[in-house]
Amino acid sequence: MNTSKAGKRKPTHPQAEIRASQTGSFLTLHEIVKKARQRMDDENWDYLMGGTETETTMHRNRMALDAIAFTPRVLRDVSAIDCSASFFGQKLRIPVLLAPVGMLERFDPDGAAASAKACAEFGIAHMLSSRTAPELEDVAAAGDNMRLFQLYTRGDWDWIEDYIKRAKDNGFSAFCMTVDSAYYSRRERVLARGHITTFRSGIEGFIHQTQLNWDTVKRFKETYPDFPLIIKGIATAEDATLAIEHGVDGIYISNHGGRQLDHGRGAIETLPEIVDAANGQATIIIDGGFCRGSDIVKAVIMGADVVGLGKLQGLALAAGGAPGVVRMLEILEKEIITCLGLIGASSFDELDPKAIILPAKPATEPHATSAFPLLNLTSGTY
Repeated sequence: MNTSKAGKRKPTHPQAEIRASQTGSFLTLHEIVKKARQRMDDENWDYLMGGTETETTMHRNRMALDAIAFTPRVLRDVSAIDCSASFFGQKLRIPVLLAPVGMLERFDPDGAAASAKACAEFGIAHMLSSRTAPELEDVAAAGDNMRLFQLYTRGDWDWIEDYIKRAKDNGFSAFCMTVDSAYYSRRERVLARGHITTFRSGIEGFIHQTQLNWDTVKRFKETYPDFPLIIKGIATAEDATLAIEHGVDGIYISNHGGRQLDHGRGAIETLPEIVDAANGQATIIIDGGFCRGSDIVKAVIMGADVVGLGKLQGLALAAGGAPGVVRMLEILEKEIITCLGLIGASSFDELDPKAIILPAKPATEPHATSAFPLLNLTSGTY
């Protein structure tokens, strides 16, 4: 195993074991978020839940989702609902992947291996971040799940190619390059508390991220034409068109959860134009504020193939490790099934965006946990 590029990091929090019996008692996502807050210190909470500067983009992610209303149809047979999805030729139980999140070991000692185990047990995909522990070989060995690898570029082509080969050798189904992080953003929740992580303070190799361009994409596709390439951080139709022209296999719509560029659009606002630009020539992935089953239904109606879960993944890990993530996914599945049934659809194939959704005025002010209105943000209680 090659560990020369990134040394293994030890857990930075005291949580050493999880009582799996507690996770099965979670009946709602509110309870998972509440338990996570109780177990996380302020530094880890701010790292996971905060955004950039004014946090406008983060708030717009939630506001854009809340500004979509359903127009349900009734008297349809919805006694059997199929909420599965196809993703790069593999079947997922629900159209969800666990998004790449750096330093997952902050939330569970097993880090990304816990996420991989949960994906294997439940039946969805996991995208591993290059900035989390353990190493990709260990994560691949943790669970027999569909896995994808996401890279922050910290070296030249030889450095990138080392990761490509390791991912291929360890059964990763696709390779993802993150492209919306040419500069570190100013995450003021973290800065104001004086919490500067090793990840964000280190600058070794970062110049390569700033120099990343379409020539790198072209070189990847010419060298590895049979290895699917995903570009993460697409936010405009123009860049989606360029991605298609360069043979990209997956377009990952993301604004980094509002953690990079401030004053951007909500992620789902950009989805229709990017779907149109892709014109069926690439798999569409999206993340950015997705917390509920109804959010996932909205994204699929509007053309996404799969929805990435970042913050919700971290919260579930903090609340209950791998069993907590499985329980979170079970609850999401129940919410998706309920939403589809009440819309009047027995599968995603029956959804018509022109007939099912309309613009609406959000009912609540967006914030980090506005998708969970039963929570008291100050005390973390109901």
